[in-house]
Amino acid sequence: MTEATQLAELPPAETALDVYSKAGGLDPWLDKIRAEVTGHAPDLTTKKGRDAIASRAHKVGKAKVALDDIGKELVAELKEVPKKIDAERKRMRDLLDALKEEVRAPLTAWEQAEDERIQRHKDAIEGMAGLAADCGETVESIRAAIAAAEAVAIGPEWEEFEPEAARTKDKALAGLRNRLAAREKYDAKQAELARFRAAEAAREQKEREERIAREAAEKAQREANERARAERDAAARREADALAAAETARLNAELADQRRIASEQQAELDRQAAAAREREAAAQAEQRAKEAADRAAAAERQRIADEQAAEAAEAQRREADIAHKTSVNRAALDAFVKGAIPEDCAKKVITLIAKGLIPNIRITY
Repeated sequence: MTEATQLAELPPAETALDVYSKAGGLDPWLDKIRAEVTGHAPDLTTKKGRDAIASRAHKVGKAKVALDDIGKELVAELKEVPKKIDAERKRMRDLLDALKEEVRAPLTAWEQAEDERIQRHKDAIEGMAGLAADCGETVESIRAAIAAAEAVAIGPEWEEFEPEAARTKDKALAGLRNRLAAREKYDAKQAELARFRAAEAAREQKEREERIAREAAEKAQREANERARAERDAAARREADALAAAETARLNAELADQRRIASEQQAELDRQAAAAREREAAAQAEQRAKEAADRAAAAERQRIADEQAAEAAEAQRREADIAHKTSVNRAALDAFVKGAIPEDCAKKVITLIAKGLIPNIRITY
């Protein structure tokens, strides 16, 4: 036996857990230790007495270590229990998970095949619907998309998706045919507009050429008139000079008459010049009026062309807006379907939201 067990008995192993887990469970052993080491009269006058006191204190320390070791062993054993339980739980979970997968394997394979079958039908329907969205904007591309949609056969091979495939095909064909009609109408308008613009350009070019020719002729006429008048004036001056040289003697007698004649001639020349200026001013006024009328007509034609271009741009914007909203609604529909909402219900929900009939919820386009 050790010194500690010589001082007091330790709790038996079979009851140690109960003793240590109960409040005050060690009190009987602590009381025994206290009884063993107290009640002695201390003798400090001799070495033996002092050694006896130290021995009793040492035995208390030994008892403390022994009792504490028992507790530590219990705690260590208890700590191993959860580890063993957790290990067994993990082994059980792994085994049963593997068994679950083994038992469910036929159903899992069937579900995967079923998902793939359904997805194939959905992809085919989406591809058929996509013909109307991705066929381009030329008449040829729309006709090619119509031919591709018409070539899709609807029959028992679509299984439970046959009604939806038929509806999708009809909807795609209706949309494509409407777009074809609109595009053909638009192309015809553009061709007519191009022909109109070409005719207008030719007419305006002809008018410019005629105006240039007319102005050149008028300028040539004015220059000819001026030369003729200058020649007449020069001839008159030469004649007057000759008469003056030949009839110097009679000049004084006929001076008054010559002045009268010269005055009348000058008045006539002034009248002719004034008349010529009036004719020229009238011609210029007429020309300016015609040019103003031409500019007004050109402005009106430009206004009509601008209105037609604005209408075409607005039609294109509306088409783009419809295509964008359709894309956004399609994405929302796909998200609802992926979230396990039936497609018919999802379509109704999207329609109600788009119409603003669901409070506090809206679709951002």
